Amino acid sequence: MVDSIVNASAVLEVSALSLPDQQRHGETVFPYVIRCESADATRADVERWVAMQSRKLLELAAMHGAVVFRDFALSTAEDFDAFVTALGIPNFPYKKSLSNAVRVNRTERVFSANEAPPEVTIFFHHEMAQTPIYPAKILFFCEIASEEGGATPICRSDVLYERLKEACPQFVENCETKGLQYTNVMPGDDDPKSGMGRSWRSTLEVTTREAAEDRLRELSYSWEWLPDGCLRATTPPLPAVMEVGPGRKTFFNQLIAAFRGWKDSRNDPSEAIRHGDGSKLDADAVQQAVRLAEELAFDVKWQPGDAVLIDNTIVMHARRTFRGTRKVVASLADVRSQSFSVR
Repeated sequence: MVDSIVNASAVLEVSALSLPDQQRHGETVFPYVIRCESADATRADVERWVAMQSRKLLELAAMHGAVVFRDFALSTAEDFDAFVTALGIPNFPYKKSLSNAVRVNRTERVFSANEAPPEVTIFFHHEMAQTPIYPAKILFFCEIASEEGGATPICRSDVLYERLKEACPQFVENCETKGLQYTNVMPGDDDPKSGMGRSWRSTLEVTTREAAEDRLRELSYSWEWLPDGCLRATTPPLPAVMEVGPGRKTFFNQLIAAFRGWKDSRNDPSEAIRHGDGSKLDADAVQQAVRLAEELAFDVKWQPGDAVLIDNTIVMHARRTFRGTRKVVASLADVRSQSFSVR
């Protein structure tokens, strides 16, 4: 595929790059890596190249799950914004999402990947799979790499689905037939000290309780107001498995993150997630999913200027702890919606 890209464009010279621990699954590699070999490339060159190759780049992401771009003359959030815009995929503004993480916008399309402290691990998840709306694509960009740690692990959820189905067939069947529902306690004001500290005001884009209830009712959530002004909200049943092509299913959910990481002064992971019919999850099977995801993980060890295009329906991501300054920004694109009826 890289050869066809090179031949189709005289703007940049690029090549496929192998990284240590790069994985092979069938006829795919994970992640797929492209390096820019044009030492004198400008941002304008990169924009033109991305615009010309956007269809093929999106196809690469859909096939392999993730595409890493290295040495593409990107250094700032503004450069990254131009890169994403050149792909031609519709923006999904973070403020329009129902995510529970606090993030800070840098441009219209670009925001901080997570404001949680460096000692906090962000566990594996598909972006916004715990909500009725989610982005089909998520992109990351590294401005500053941390002194130590700070990798972004990624995992192929189609491969995870197959492995988990072999190990825990009844659990996977329950996930497919019952789905999942998520409960989250949101504070009245943003709490950047928590990896899930986005307020109900920010999450729902409202200023009053009445408006919040209207929005929750529209989304088919159930809710409870707590004495301290926090809001406990529970989603309707949502899918735990997604079919992304003939014979290709992915373990598309926030199960691992909710079970392991939805913990702060307001939230207890044991109450964060259940099957769509209200039944509790098989804790041993969940731990097996955690282990398998770690076995399948590829750590993107950032270099300044790296960008990654992820197909959010196929690949889940996480964040390792780190030391020193780390600036990784993100962008969302191509909003989708999901619903589920318990069978």
